[in-house]
Amino acid sequence: MPQPKTQRPESNLVAHARRELRIIGEDPDVVHGLCKVVQAFADMGHSGGSAHFAALYLDKLLRYQPLSELTDDPTEWIDRHAEGLFPTPFWQSKRNPEAMSTDGGKTYYLISEQEAAGDIATTPVHQSKAVPQEAP
Repeated sequence: MPQPKTQRPESNLVAHARRELRIIGEDPDVVHGLCKVVQAFADMGHSGGSAHFAALYLDKLLRYQPLSELTDDPTEWIDRHAEGLFPTPFWQSKRNPEAMSTDGGKTYYLISEQEAAGDIATTPVHQSKAVPQEAP
């Protein structure tokens, strides 16, 4: 006969999350879902130090941000011109959807920086990390 599942006590981290989400009046379904994610994080058994870095990685990953520099590797860029979406050469990063390039990913700008600058002329341009080309 199968044993009934025993419910383990809620972790301190989950209790904290639940309390904070309720204080701000979050919807109970959202509270439930987020607490499941927090519990999964707590179940990983991080120490204080490793939890900090795991949380930083998770934050970036959940916002579709890369964990390392963008490169000029053609497989990291989507040719939006070839898709017929733009009349001129234009690429979008697969690793960071707000990174746009007009030279196949060798250089790029970020949409958020373009919006902050007000126009494309004053938008910062970033250099992609060069990826060594394979010998033929």
